[in-house]
Amino acid sequence: MKVSFCTLGCRMNQFDTDLMRSRFLESGYEVVDFEEPADVYIINTCTVTVGGDRSSRQAIYQAKRRNPEAVVVATGCYAQVKPEELSSLKEVDLVIGNTHKSEILRLVEDFLERRDKKVVVGEIFREKELENFDLVLYFEETRPFLKVQEGCNKFCTFCVIPFARGKVRGAPKEKVVEQVRVLAERGFKEVVLSGTQLSQYGWDIGSSLYELLLDLLEVEGIEIIRLSSMHIKEMDRKLLELITTERKIAPHFHLSLQSGSERILDLMERGYTPEEFRKVVEFILDRRPESAVGTDIIAGFPTESDEEFEETLEFVRNIPFAYLHVFPYSDRPFTKASRLKPKVPERIKKERVKVLRELDQQKRKEFRERNKGRKLRAIVLSEGRALTENYIEVKVSNEYKPGDLIEVVL
Repeated sequence: MKVSFCTLGCRMNQFDTDLMRSRFLESGYEVVDFEEPADVYIINTCTVTVGGDRSSRQAIYQAKRRNPEAVVVATGCYAQVKPEELSSLKEVDLVIGNTHKSEILRLVEDFLERRDKKVVVGEIFREKELENFDLVLYFEETRPFLKVQEGCNKFCTFCVIPFARGKVRGAPKEKVVEQVRVLAERGFKEVVLSGTQLSQYGWDIGSSLYELLLDLLEVEGIEIIRLSSMHIKEMDRKLLELITTERKIAPHFHLSLQSGSERILDLMERGYTPEEFRKVVEFILDRRPESAVGTDIIAGFPTESDEEFEETLEFVRNIPFAYLHVFPYSDRPFTKASRLKPKVPERIKKERVKVLRELDQQKRKEFRERNKGRKLRAIVLSEGRALTENYIEVKVSNEYKPGDLIEVVL
């Protein structure tokens, strides 16, 4: 029997899809591309924005068109947050929330036997552990991503993720170290530590990201440890000093800003001011000038005035970011911001997004210019392509093999 997967959204979903795919392969299913005819289509949905919902529904429609007789399963964050909405679609046979992803094989086989439409979604805040850690590994070309943490204990007023992923659950530190050693033995030189909010690692198990990194730095063979998104208020002085002195830790840090307006940040309940954010970025760049500091910006948060948008623009212009991820604000279920008024009109949101994305292109160009002449380590991704430790893709000689760690001068 053929099964096909479509993954929307973040790397957390990529991890989860890999875990589900492995379960079906172990049971003798043939995994085919999403564009091919299949007996079972599994759509791992996203709900972080209205666009994520829309893309998820489009994937569901595409699956049913490819094979009207196929079983179509909607799982993931959209399924967790709005199961009845997905269940109401005639194209959907099964809705399975994040709480039951680990049971997806059994649930699909039950459906194949009984053919009864079902919604299987539990209470996400009752989830206490990060399940099936041994299998939660995702590869992006030659770089393994290791999911060490899931969920978030911060309830920013715009964010639905805690309602989709639950509270913080981390993998035991010893288990993470063991997995990284296995990767090193297999010849990998770089590992990417990933999580919903990596800086919250260890909050539920009496540990911390700082303690985890101390142990991982001792693993021989791994030369670059890259970190995923962090919150500046969860990075204490010890962690900041560690990541800006240890050569093994990639000089690449994603720190979400969201707005440069103090009033808007307060409405978002981010817990810091623009000036506090600036000081953390300056600390990092003073100690490791080659560092890529990337960020997220939301355009058109409810009540955001033209003047406050200009504050954000001015703040971002004056910070040497390497890149920006720009998102138009969209109301999400259960969030405080969804009840805030007045809303910023869609036309104005689109204009603000356009301006920010143009600024993103400028920031990327300036970052590359600043790095000209700099000698950096890089992992070869594929023939002729490599990624530097500070996240710049470069062209290299075809003599290098994928996975090689090399030195390049930009």
